[in-house]
Amino acid sequence: MSGSTILEVNNISVVYSDVIQVLKGVSLMVERHSIVSLLGSNGAGKTTTLKAISGLLKPENGRVTDGMIIYHDEPIHNQVPEVITRRGIIQVLEGRQPFKYLTVEENLIVGTAIRWGKPYKKDLELIYHYFPALLERRKILAGYCSGGELQMLVMGRALMAKPELLLLDEPSLGLAPMVVDEIFQIIRKINEEQKTSILLVEQNANMALHISHYGYVMENGKIVMEGPARSIVENPDIREFYLGMSASGQSKSYKDVKSYRRRKRWL
Repeated sequence: MSGSTILEVNNISVVYSDVIQVLKGVSLMVERHSIVSLLGSNGAGKTTTLKAISGLLKPENGRVTDGMIIYHDEPIHNQVPEVITRRGIIQVLEGRQPFKYLTVEENLIVGTAIRWGKPYKKDLELIYHYFPALLERRKILAGYCSGGELQMLVMGRALMAKPELLLLDEPSLGLAPMVVDEIFQIIRKINEEQKTSILLVEQNANMALHISHYGYVMENGKIVMEGPARSIVENPDIREFYLGMSASGQSKSYKDVKSYRRRKRWL
């Protein structure tokens, strides 16, 4: 691992219940202070990759059977989530699960649990700086928040833990376009201002690639393409299948995109 690399996933395979193989030799890297996107359709293995990194496979009877996950030059694959969290890797799960009967601010304070007893007032101020909507709602029960507010809340709660590596799973899912744009602008600001390394799983390839430094594309549990984000955006297959654009730059219909066939093998 190079000095600028914070995370290296090296040729891992993941199996659930000792029978179902989901990942088949996945390799990727996250450079320090960078945003890396992991793209792919439903069922490609993106969320499983994040859970393998954060240690959340075991509760679902899954495990890394081959390969290694290296964080700061030390293996972390198949370690328990508590250990991985304390080392600075925090995952924001898909689905925006708050503690519904706690207020917004109480939810945020929960994020300090791994460093319990340390002052958090300045951290709250920082979260409210990035998410001013949460400041207005801080005394409201989280169960009454909108989808966009909940996404801000779970991201803010993760940031309260002061992650060095933040794993984001589908932050745009089910949100209105204006809210999606706001969320992605905030992700970029957090990366630039706090120097937080981010691994972003996202189906909205267009938004993800425009804030990322590097990208990977998954299909059927394997990485089939990788490269600087700009080069992936300009790839005709990616433009056609993930961005819904034809070679002429015109939007394609869902029917056209759905009948996508790769022109050639990427790797």
